[in-house]
Amino acid sequence: MFKRFKYLILIFTTVTCVSTFAKERLEVYQDYDFGSDILSITTVKIDANMEDVYLAGLSQTWARAMQMNKEMGYIKDWKILASDLPQSGQFNMLLMVTFEKASDLEPNKERYNAFMKKWGEKNRDLAIKISAKYPEVRELTGQYLMREIKLK
Repeated sequence: MFKRFKYLILIFTTVTCVSTFAKERLEVYQDYDFGSDILSITTVKIDANMEDVYLAGLSQTWARAMQMNKEMGYIKDWKILASDLPQSGQFNMLLMVTFEKASDLEPNKERYNAFMKKWGEKNRDLAIKISAKYPEVRELTGQYLMREIKLK
């Protein structure tokens, strides 16, 4: 009898807790908000033992350009993330760029011209030469625009 009573109490408590705290659906702005930052994420699958080769190229092209964009105030931040398990999954590296707001993604002739003037033809030519070899060591597997969800 006591054993059955314990099970009934356990079932009642579980049902009460689940029905009290669980919602089938959250409501935007009531239960969560959106962050203003936009993250552009590129997923990359680098061939085995080629991570250092790809990073060497990125350090002279993409990373240098991202740092210049950050210094000019065109982006908020940038990161390169590498997998600790590089041969598992569909990608093993992420290239991330954080924009403060969605409008920062819009084409802007003045910003483009200012960047290209500062970047210079020498860097442009070097970037073209280096990035032309990227397909030999990696494959781009995805491109995503993400926004933070802030649960209340």
